[in-house]
Amino acid sequence: MTEAIHPELAKARREIDAIDSDMVLLLARRQAVVDRVIRIKTREDLPALIPARVEEVIARAEAQAMNAGLSPELARLIWTGMVDWFVRHEAQALKEDKATPKTDGIRTA
Repeated sequence: MTEAIHPELAKARREIDAIDSDMVLLLARRQAVVDRVIRIKTREDLPALIPARVEEVIARAEAQAMNAGLSPELARLIWTGMVDWFVRHEAQALKEDKATPKTDGIRTA
């Protein structure tokens, strides 16, 4: 038997589902750009992990989160996980011999 859901809750859940769908599309778009970055890094002989860039990306996400009223800690957690995954993706594509790089939550000063 299906439990009745309050109409306002059902509406909020549909909004969350729509936002989640948008986020998946944005991540797919980001991955396509990262794949272009991999081609550039291959051509220019650059490593997957560039710590200064990781710091810049995470710091920007934290600042934007604060400006948007989102917890910067949540932004750091999400972006660190996402960037770690993309760095590993790049390292595999670049066939880097060393251990798979991890950002280890690089922190800006």
